[in-house]
Amino acid sequence: MITGVIKNKIDKIWTDIWAGGITNPLTVIEQLTYLMFIRSLDEKELETEEFANSMGIEADESELIFPKSATGQAMRWSKFKNKDSREIFDIISQRVFPAIKKMKYGRLPDFDENGELIEISDSEDREQIQTAFSKYMDSAVFLIPNPQVLQKIITGLDDLYIHDISELDMQGDLYEYMLGKLSTAGQNGQFRTPKHIRDMMVELVAPTADDIICDPACGTAGFLVSSAEYIRKNYESTMTDEQWENFANRTFSGYDTDYTMLRLSAMNLMLHSITNPDIDYKDSISKQNNVSDKFTVCFANPPFKGTVDAESINDNLKAVTNTKKTELLFLALFLRLMKKGGRCACIVPDGVLFGSSKAHKSIRKELIENHQLKAVISMPSGVFKPYAGVSTAVLVFVKTDAGGTENVWFYDMKADGFSLDDKRSEVAENDIPDIIARFHNPEGEKDRQRTEQSFFVPKKEIVDNDYDLSINKYKKTEYIAVEYPPTSEIMAEIKELNKQIETEFSELEKMLNL
Repeated sequence: MITGVIKNKIDKIWTDIWAGGITNPLTVIEQLTYLMFIRSLDEKELETEEFANSMGIEADESELIFPKSATGQAMRWSKFKNKDSREIFDIISQRVFPAIKKMKYGRLPDFDENGELIEISDSEDREQIQTAFSKYMDSAVFLIPNPQVLQKIITGLDDLYIHDISELDMQGDLYEYMLGKLSTAGQNGQFRTPKHIRDMMVELVAPTADDIICDPACGTAGFLVSSAEYIRKNYESTMTDEQWENFANRTFSGYDTDYTMLRLSAMNLMLHSITNPDIDYKDSISKQNNVSDKFTVCFANPPFKGTVDAESINDNLKAVTNTKKTELLFLALFLRLMKKGGRCACIVPDGVLFGSSKAHKSIRKELIENHQLKAVISMPSGVFKPYAGVSTAVLVFVKTDAGGTENVWFYDMKADGFSLDDKRSEVAENDIPDIIARFHNPEGEKDRQRTEQSFFVPKKEIVDNDYDLSINKYKKTEYIAVEYPPTSEIMAEIKELNKQIETEFSELEKMLNL
């Protein structure tokens, strides 16, 4: 999470850029993103070199990001950050930035003796591949106005990374904070899902090394990164060469309609060894997107507010739920995107659970009658603060095309390990480990009572309640009778207290000589 100290440091960098003449917040974000990425490339290279040294071997040149030449090594953040500001400006604007725009397969191109960029050629077996990063960086422009401003930014970012940022995912947190400076951020639904919530959802679905994973509203690619981390953690030691090849090139897909998001997604994934994800500019619920029956896993926190042109909505989504509400259309989209047997965990606003419109009921009925709805996890409204205060839930379901819903598991999350105010400070209370453990042990949940935090509800009861999925519809409150003493006993206690007050008041008067 972003602390006050980190916010102050980011604000200082932001002010330096504004003082240099760049006043468009989106432009500021883009320029900072490029520099964050440039620094992270060098960090990743240092990790590779340190690992090779610890093994007593030389790092494989095919695994290195920077060319081994003097020009290539001079492009590394650690090599140029302490140089004269004019030299730094020349290196970044004339070497590093043009190089990252032509980056391929996780490697930067070199320059010849005349200073001309030598593009990385495609080998025959990779001829058809274009990295997502190069696709969306091609039109990027380096706009830092002068050496002095650039040096201030580099010094500020270096201090931030060295003293305050301990993990790569914090780049997304930084971006989220910067995004909050855009007045249109909330309207476009651009609120990054907190990492601990993403990780919980990934743990529930438990993707494997053979899964094909998609987030059709990918934003900063957080769900894809969390999925990659989970697969590495659980399967790294057993993955075959073919599975590793898929991991780098075919396992992960994401769609978004914001080029800045797409660039950040590509950067984020590349830094997690996913060199060629399918990150595409696509309005997922429009007629432009005809992808179907392709993925085995879907994760998403789709936009809840975005405006949708009714004419552009794909007809096969409207056939499931005839609406302009994006949160309902995305549920229909997940079902279309996934293969039979595909698993999905997605975040929805509470209104999806109990909305009374025909569209709301039809999508809930679709999930329950034609597929297998496994879980509804209600989350407290503070989970997305300070960016949004909407109450949300996580739905977990399996595409079957043949029903299969017998009992739906409900969980009332009351705490997620952080305070539920705008500060979102760490607290001891955290239901997430309990949610994961109970979800994966359904036998232990069968006898849970409706007064407890989690319980099963049979399909018939949900159908009888018009497919209502609100936990409050089924939860029972346990009222504990309070035993009060007899009135005579209470009156006697009051009289005794009055006597004590009079006695002590008299003593006080004597002390004050009144």
